[in-house]
Amino acid sequence: MERREALKKIAFLMGGAISATTMGVLFESFTVFDPEKSTYFFSATDEEILAEFAEIILPTTAQSPGAKAAGVGAFIPLIIKDCYPSKLQAIFKNGFEDMLVKCKTKFNKEFLSLNSDEKNQLMNELKQQAIDSNKEPSFFMIARDLTILGYFSSEVGCTMAREYLPIPGKYDGNAEYKPGQKAWAT
Repeated sequence: MERREALKKIAFLMGGAISATTMGVLFESFTVFDPEKSTYFFSATDEEILAEFAEIILPTTAQSPGAKAAGVGAFIPLIIKDCYPSKLQAIFKNGFEDMLVKCKTKFNKEFLSLNSDEKNQLMNELKQQAIDSNKEPSFFMIARDLTILGYFSSEVGCTMAREYLPIPGKYDGNAEYKPGQKAWAT
């Protein structure tokens, strides 16, 4: 199975967990890679920043590693460049750059130097801006959606954050579910 086809199936399975914008992009953009479409470059530092950003959304817990351990920092720019139309690429890249500027003006620090409280304050502001934008695509919503998609389609997300059987056997729609048990990945 090709990577794009696998992501398409994962997006379908995740249904309501990600926004309509991301679902639309994933279902409409699975085509042959077009280098003309990919207009933005993400550096290794950008990927590190996106990994920290994603870790705020899905942090490491005692039960499972977080988004950073799942490699979401590299996943997000890959999907933006390969799958998103140029208009949404611009929204994402401009929002990303605006977030970095906001870090300098508001906290007088680089994003990676922010403490937990400052990162949470920044995330809350970005989330509120996304809500106030009245359902228009925003950097925060795209990054959040791709964090969820990347995490739960990764090995870490499927095998450690969810219940997983490597050889599940037959389908049993009435399988026993114990209180507190993780949701099934397969």
